[in-house]
Amino acid sequence: VHVVESGGDLVQSGGSLRLSCAVSGLALDSYAIGWFRQAPGKEREGVSCINPHPGKTLYADSVNGRVSIFRDATKNMVYLQMSSLRPDDTGVYYCAADNFPYCQLAEEKYSYWGQGTQVTVSE
Repeated sequence: VHVVESGGDLVQSGGSLRLSCAVSGLALDSYAIGWFRQAPGKEREGVSCINPHPGKTLYADSVNGRVSIFRDATKNMVYLQMSSLRPDDTGVYYCAADNFPYCQLAEEKYSYWGQGTQVTVSE
């Protein structure tokens, strides 16, 4: 299983960004996918996740209403659309996958991780 994130960038506060997670070696309709982030000097935290089927989603309170997770099973891709970005959204964003039916924002539940993509939100 391989997980590769992309799309991180430097954006101004209030801006938008779409992160992509390419997964291979698994079928998205059997795996939960989670997005996590780690800010400098802080522990990694859950941002959002999506069930394998039928695709129910979950969001952290800190991003609810500003973030949307969705997937394209035909491309084995999962996306994190972020808007109204704030400086405290800055961090390395990770995509993770594992084979369970109900996604959770708990990193210890996920076995497969990408290397992360950097998101920096300036004032």
